[in-house]
Amino acid sequence: MTEPSGPAVTFDLWHTLIYVAPEDEERYMQRQVEIAVESMEEAPRTGPAGTPGAPGALFEAEYHRAVAEAEQGRSVPPVEQYRRAARAAGRDPDPTRYLARLEALAGGLPFRRAPAALEALAALAEEGYALAIISNTVGEPGACLRPALRRLGFEASVREFVFSDEQPWTKPAPEIFRWTLDRLGRRPSEAIHVGDGWADVEGARRAGYRAGIRYVGLPDYGARYRALFAPGPGRTPPAGWEVDRLDVVPTLIARIRAGATPPAP
Repeated sequence: MTEPSGPAVTFDLWHTLIYVAPEDEERYMQRQVEIAVESMEEAPRTGPAGTPGAPGALFEAEYHRAVAEAEQGRSVPPVEQYRRAARAAGRDPDPTRYLARLEALAGGLPFRRAPAALEALAALAEEGYALAIISNTVGEPGACLRPALRRLGFEASVREFVFSDEQPWTKPAPEIFRWTLDRLGRRPSEAIHVGDGWADVEGARRAGYRAGIRYVGLPDYGARYRALFAPGPGRTPPAGWEVDRLDVVPTLIARIRAGATPPAP
């Protein structure tokens, strides 16, 4: 990969560059809960049971709490969700087995590239842009996703992979955007972000990006994902640039840098 000379373009991951079929996404998220429960039930007791409730309910409560924290820009990694739920159940959590199971789960997931994802990234890299992925990872650690991203070919163009479980912040916190740009050696005022959610467009605005582009080309979410993460009441991105094809993103970025303004809402 040659050293880029242009400004930064950052991308969301889920439902922007990769996706799975809605039914696979639903099973995947359900299995994440089951893995936590299995790992909790195998952990030794620390005494009498803690907070009343089945392990599944305790973990789901922590997961939902982590989603709420993420909307405020604060990261609660999956392993911390597991620890909190296990302790509430009166168990001594050992995350080793839990993380291994999550890794195996993600390793078997039939990830698909978004249409024209690699082509759009390659075109931007060819133009000299410094590229990064910024992903909120509430359900699985970024370490579980890196092998799939290598298999899918994203390392050919993307210089930095930033996952929220490895940071104190999630999108829409401006800090995770600025930290990424620091890694790239780029300024927010020239950067552009592409993603499907409110946190993407709003986070880019808070970080002082030149523009945020909302990608709406992969609207078929699993039911759980849609309820937790998809744009909806209170999470609708502000009006601005919007595309339903990634192959038009390089041309749109060139227009934005040339001074184009977004269409009126």
